Amino acid sequence: MSNVLTNLAADIFKAADIVGREQVGIIPSATINSTESVRAAKGDTIRSAFTRQATVATSYNPSMALPEPTYQTVDNKTLAIDSYAEVDIPFTGEDIKHLQNGAGYETVYGDQVAQAMRAITNSIEASLGVTVKNGASRAFGTAGTTPFASNFNEVAELRRILVDNGMPQDGRATLVINSAAGVKLRNLASLQKVNEAGGAQLLRQGQLLDLQGLMFKESAGIAAHTKGTGTSYVTNTGTTYAVGTTTIAVDTGSGTVLAGDVVTFAGDSNKYVVTTALSGGSLTIAAPGLRQTLADGVAMTVVDSYTGNVAFHQAAVELVCRPIAGRGVGQDAAIDSMTVQDPVSGLVYDVSVYAGNMMRNIKVSCLYGAKVWKPEFVATLLG
Repeated sequence: MSNVLTNLAADIFKAADIVGREQVGIIPSATINSTESVRAAKGDTIRSAFTRQATVATSYNPSMALPEPTYQTVDNKTLAIDSYAEVDIPFTGEDIKHLQNGAGYETVYGDQVAQAMRAITNSIEASLGVTVKNGASRAFGTAGTTPFASNFNEVAELRRILVDNGMPQDGRATLVINSAAGVKLRNLASLQKVNEAGGAQLLRQGQLLDLQGLMFKESAGIAAHTKGTGTSYVTNTGTTYAVGTTTIAVDTGSGTVLAGDVVTFAGDSNKYVVTTALSGGSLTIAAPGLRQTLADGVAMTVVDSYTGNVAFHQAAVELVCRPIAGRGVGQDAAIDSMTVQDPVSGLVYDVSVYAGNMMRNIKVSCLYGAKVWKPEFVATLLG
């Protein structure tokens, strides 16, 4: 029973283009590390080096001897490929015979593989939405209110956050929104007028145009965040926190402050995203940290629950997707195996066939992991 998948490959790819699909916008906006030639084991890690901000010397001393240089520390971060997704498609021999006498086994099988890719892609898109939301540097907008009700001023504010954080202006930044925000944006009269919008794409095709240097995409995987129960917390520093500080001590209050919560401090208009939940009296906000000094005894407020539309630079977020090691012909009991690229997301999935007693099972699967490498280049648009 060899070449089972090779004979059906055309049906798989054809079905993948026909089966209905949800909007996928976060995956193609990130750096995709997906290949069919390199398999991975669950728990494998990818390591990347990161340099710290340089210290600028403001004086010098002439000397016949070379001065000792100011040494720099190079940090490293890791990305774990620790998530797994799989869909089983079992068939008995009788099932296959019935289908061959009717709609055709190849047709149904192709549709099922396409539906498996759809489900896995949606799962990864939703997971990536949470990762990006929780890894943002700061947030803008009003929690619980869909943006773009009367204008698109929020776009300029998001761009300001990213540019002030040093994001490269190379055309690779994207704002990914949910369909509710997409409706508001499409309803803006200024974007529907061809002479003002600069093109007819939105008016005629509903295609969102780039604005303020950000590409626009929509996603069904935009994450809804439910805030923690934290209330009445105040800073507990004993001194003044400097600009750039990311670990903040708080006391007095009660309840939880969760990763992904957005917090503000009295006297500071910035909305900071919590990356590490409150534990042991301290919480961590994302880099680049505080934008102004923070004194002792300042009230902290946890912003309401929100929908996490996200703006980010492609280099800030990486998604790794791999066929799993140990699966396939010569690796386990599979009688045939191939990798298939999803035409919507671009991710590569493993498709393997297993023979049993009067039946076979097809597995569509992948390993994946995601990381926000540069929170400075990620901002959340609250909705």
